Amino acid sequence: MEPKNWNVYLFRDILERVEVPVNVESNKKYVQIGIRSHGKGLFYKEPVLGKALGNKQVFWIQPNCFILNVVFAWEQAITKTTENEIGMIGSHRFPMYRPKNDLVDIDYLIYYFLTKRGTDILEAASPGGAGRNRTLGQERFLKSKITLPPLSEQQKIAAILSTQDKVIELKEKLLAQKQQQKKYLMQQLLTGKKRLPGFGGEWKTIHLNEISCRNETKNTVGNNNVLTISAQYGLINQTEFFDKVIASDDKSNYYLLSKDEFAYNRSYSKGYPYGTIKRLKRYVQGVVSPLYICFAVNKKLASLDFLEQYFETSIINREIQSIVQEGARNHGMLNIAVDDFFRIKITMPETEEQKEIAKILRVADHEIDLLQKSIEAEKQKKKALMQLLLMGKARVEDEQRQDG
Repeated sequence: MEPKNWNVYLFRDILERVEVPVNVESNKKYVQIGIRSHGKGLFYKEPVLGKALGNKQVFWIQPNCFILNVVFAWEQAITKTTENEIGMIGSHRFPMYRPKNDLVDIDYLIYYFLTKRGTDILEAASPGGAGRNRTLGQERFLKSKITLPPLSEQQKIAAILSTQDKVIELKEKLLAQKQQQKKYLMQQLLTGKKRLPGFGGEWKTIHLNEISCRNETKNTVGNNNVLTISAQYGLINQTEFFDKVIASDDKSNYYLLSKDEFAYNRSYSKGYPYGTIKRLKRYVQGVVSPLYICFAVNKKLASLDFLEQYFETSIINREIQSIVQEGARNHGMLNIAVDDFFRIKITMPETEEQKEIAKILRVADHEIDLLQKSIEAEKQKKKALMQLLLMGKARVEDEQRQDG
């Protein structure tokens, strides 16, 4: 049953296609637009000369239009054009539509397509296999149905959701600032560039094996309810999970890691080109793939909290880079001898100063963690609002109904 005062329309009743072809000049520069998936908005490509466009048919971007990428519409590659895009161009893959008969608000429509009901419409109009084979059929799309509240109610709903987006955006900017501040603190405090009051002793350079010992304890607890730390991502305290028990999945050759021990993941990626060293903090035990190098640190010789922060910096990456051997990448793994790994150098102050530095950085981490949780809560709030308002489960009073 549809909400009161909501009406069913075909998209062809509420949208009309806008096309303004470009008469391409070969020596003139043009900026093409693109659309990110999952409602992430427009991006601009590098300017190109007209002759580089070849025979491609392109159109001038018109402001205040609903625009989508027909290749990835099923993946929510939809957005709204603005005055900022005047003078830019888009290919035939980016059809634009203006509201028709004052029946729909573009901002409301964008939010609608980010719901499951809206995504289902885009997917149904994009038959075929996954990826680039799922091109939106525009005629099929225009024949699809949508249930809409009066225009004034759409606008109020869009305004509410836009306000929520601004709250999230502001908190995300604050988070970026906090993360940058913490990075600066790490660069200053973990290198000795900035010293804490009351500490003036010299920092010492040692090898990792002087404060740690390798852990080669094999897994003896079996496969049932074993906390398997993923080698895929290389993040121990962020990707912990209990594997489903599979009879053929033998973990007897995995290393058993105890709480507060460290493990180095030798796998490389764009974000972590020299792997990562992480500490097991949340659980008493876990097992890691034989691809890891595991070790325990002597708490009398070093602060675990200090080292945890130290291992996050580029300082340790430079040390690891220096020991990577020829044939560095073997099936996604860095070729590093275990003995060489334990001879990497660490420069640090006396233990008491280590602890004080770690306290300061823990406070910064706590602030970042609280902000991340707050952002997630705001996103969940927005999700709930979308479900209530866009599906008509909660109503926003509109002028038409008040006058009636």
